[in-house]
Amino acid sequence: MAAIERQAWPVWVNVVVGAWLVISGGLLRFETAALWNSIIVGVIVVALALWAYFGKQKWAFWANVVAGVWLFFSPWILGFAHDPKVLWNSVIFGAIAAADGLWGALARE
Repeated sequence: MAAIERQAWPVWVNVVVGAWLVISGGLLRFETAALWNSIIVGVIVVALALWAYFGKQKWAFWANVVAGVWLFFSPWILGFAHDPKVLWNSVIFGAIAAADGLWGALARE
């Protein structure tokens, strides 16, 4: 049980990151593609973080790494890198989600 408790913080960081992604598109007034990308990735990040914690599934941490990397590169792939608020939101929170998922995956026993 101590190993799971020690790894609780990566889960809750990604829950906060995912929640921010869900609401940030509306608050920052992203264009439609960027808005939906942010919402969908945010829901995925939250779901995977909770799955990793409650389901004790290490693969869910790795899947959050993939979601974070997608978010990081999505402004260029989907063509909305011209909007600085979308670009920086995606890069910063994608990097946090990926790094946090990686931390949880590597530190979990």
